Amino acid sequence: MFQNVRFRLLLFYLLVMEGILILFGGSIYFSFTRQESKQLDNKLMALAEVVAPTFSKIQYQDTSSLQQLHNEDLFDPETQTIEWFDHNKNLLWHQGNLQVSAQPEPGLFTLGSQKHSSGIRSVTFSVAVNASRNMQASSRGYVRISQSLEELEASQNQLRLILSLSAIAAFSLAAVGGYFLTDTAVKPIEEAFEKQQQFTADASHELRGPLTAIKASIDIMRRHPERFQEKDVRKVGAIANATAQMTRLVEDLLFLARTEKKTIKSNPEYIPISLNDLLQKLIDLLEPLAGEKNITLNYQAFDEVSVMGNPDQLTRLFSNLLYNALNYTSEKGLVLIRLIQHNRLVKVAVEDTGVGIAPEDVSHVFDRFWRADKSRHNSGGTGLGLSIAQAIAHSHQGKITVKSKLGIGTCFEVSLPILENK
Repeated sequence: MFQNVRFRLLLFYLLVMEGILILFGGSIYFSFTRQESKQLDNKLMALAEVVAPTFSKIQYQDTSSLQQLHNEDLFDPETQTIEWFDHNKNLLWHQGNLQVSAQPEPGLFTLGSQKHSSGIRSVTFSVAVNASRNMQASSRGYVRISQSLEELEASQNQLRLILSLSAIAAFSLAAVGGYFLTDTAVKPIEEAFEKQQQFTADASHELRGPLTAIKASIDIMRRHPERFQEKDVRKVGAIANATAQMTRLVEDLLFLARTEKKTIKSNPEYIPISLNDLLQKLIDLLEPLAGEKNITLNYQAFDEVSVMGNPDQLTRLFSNLLYNALNYTSEKGLVLIRLIQHNRLVKVAVEDTGVGIAPEDVSHVFDRFWRADKSRHNSGGTGLGLSIAQAIAHSHQGKITVKSKLGIGTCFEVSLPILENK
């Protein structure tokens, strides 16, 4: 039980840690990418301010002004390209080795940027052309400055690699630390639970002696009723009934304490059992009780299945469920027992047409001493029947679930691993 708690706690811790790492790493990556892109755009804008005045000379094939760009380290012909276009977007001149195939985006006194599929960042802007004999004063040209994104993409890839490796290392350390933290957190609870179990077992064991002495004394007194007045005989009977109920309660508590410590792997008492035969014997035993209340017992076995387990405990498990179903099913009702094999499990469903359980109470049905309503306190049980059934199912590496609708009925389903033939 606590191993499952450890796993769920560790899983929750790791999911939270993973979310934090993804959020932190994503924030760093997108901040870096945004900042680098902004710096690149600023660089292109700064170059644009220098290149704009050269258009009037470029249109007359005068490239002497371009030498200034190289001298001031403003232009890198290996990673950048400057292109001059006339008002019809015809290329007049270009400088640089970077090839850009797309047409410039036109715009009147506007500055636009576009991201090409080839990994190039471009800024295109319009410039006014000096009036001449062949041109109107209002005609315009275009200048496009392009920058290769290879260096930026390489930086982004390197950052992704660093963040990924860092996240893996941090997650691994968190997993190791989380394992020890969850173990430290759960261990005191586990120890307290074990002490509670031990106390229950010890108290139950110690109570058996006095109860046995009381029962023996009452048995002797009841053999000689002539020694007592009639009202005293009734009192002795009441004491006997109370003693019997206390004995059952002590035995149930002791059984729970012992069963919860055993599993199939550790219990040598487990043997191969035909579940079909076990259920059939139980149904034959309970037929008279069902007949007294005019309740129909319907047993449907679709497979012949064997399991590994303790026959007495499994008998107690299913008898608790069947007695429960008969006890809370009204006359002329139906109790259906179905046995089916599903993959490597055998599922036994005990379904009744009884009073049902309210949705808010379903999660409490396996709690010790819990009953759904006051009317069930008069059922004569100890309130441990379903707790015992669940403990037996768990000790056999199985589970028990419940579905119920108020006023319609309840269905308990027990799943156990089947005994595979080797």
